Amino acid sequence: MPSLHRQAEQDKRNTPHALLPFLQSQSQNTLTRLYQRPSSCLSIFRFLLAPLERQIVMNLLWLESAIAASTMAAWVQRDGRKLYEDSLVNLSHLHILPNTAAKLALNFTFKTSLRQALTGGGTSGSFGVPAEADDKHPGPDLETLDSFALERWETILHYMVSSGTGQHPTKPSQGVLFLLQRSGLMASFYAGPLQITSAGFQFLLHSPHAQLWDLLLQYLYLAEERQMDLVEVLGFLFMLSTMDLGRLVQEYSIENLSTTQKAMLEDLRDYGLIWQRRPNSRRFSPTRLGTTLTSSSPPLPTTTGVSSGPQEGFIVLETNYRIYAYTGYLYTSFTSGADYDLVLNYARQLDVVLWENAAKRCFFGSLEGHSRIKEFIERRTQNPNS
Repeated sequence: MPSLHRQAEQDKRNTPHALLPFLQSQSQNTLTRLYQRPSSCLSIFRFLLAPLERQIVMNLLWLESAIAASTMAAWVQRDGRKLYEDSLVNLSHLHILPNTAAKLALNFTFKTSLRQALTGGGTSGSFGVPAEADDKHPGPDLETLDSFALERWETILHYMVSSGTGQHPTKPSQGVLFLLQRSGLMASFYAGPLQITSAGFQFLLHSPHAQLWDLLLQYLYLAEERQMDLVEVLGFLFMLSTMDLGRLVQEYSIENLSTTQKAMLEDLRDYGLIWQRRPNSRRFSPTRLGTTLTSSSPPLPTTTGVSSGPQEGFIVLETNYRIYAYTGYLYTSFTSGADYDLVLNYARQLDVVLWENAAKRCFFGSLEGHSRIKEFIERRTQNPNS
């Protein structure tokens, strides 16, 4: 086993995934059922375990019998012992590595499924069953999926920030509204319409990845109340996170999905995790929100810069213990610091700058100033010396 000192330093920089505490709270029976799915084991191994935990798993994965705990411990340097012991505890809580002082051996079900995932064996359809090509109705391209996911997610956020302001934004589905209310992000006061709560304002300040898991964790807690099989729900989410999202978008069949997973399709569409041509379609495509559920990749498409046009959206600013939501445009990815300063100074003269970040060369401007800023950028593009 390589030196654990460097591994320890790397682990310190890794923040545990939001799903880990939920999984660690589940029973051994529940997790063992989950580990029957190779896609679940691969997702947990790749994205939820810390680097040292992955290293321990790989050292045990291909062993046919248990190894003495003292033998494994002999490979650990003194300054890495605490981290090593913590890793064993975490693996034990996930029932991946049973807690024993004498011998170490992986959970047999987890080991079998992870081996299958890594070698490509088995025919369980754990990673999804590709749908047959349909020449009459070709699947969506990547831009369509990104636009759909962004529209669904921003509909949720815009509805939250616009509540109580007199605006009438597009309303999310009843399922989304129910989840927002049950999670404490929105509430109805005196039998009135839903309004954002203080917890909801804090939610808006999180990253899209953290926001998504705030809602999905609440969805998992409600699974049993809705008579849904928790293992099937988790299995579907893990399956989505292992699906491909490339230039050639793959459509997947719903035929092999369980009753619980088929019932999830509507919810996943509402959150922007999957795309379907029609609600009753027999196939679906995962979006970027779905395929990055357990990874560190951006869950939503990033802005492409001023050269391809700023992106309209909204920004939440907190000042003097009040939080305000503004609609406007984000200007980003300038070709040079000089270009950024020039456009920013022009926007300041118009008094339309709501937020700026010099380190990242981006700023957020109000809707009122967008047309003039756009004209200024176009003039600069046509005549850089103007």
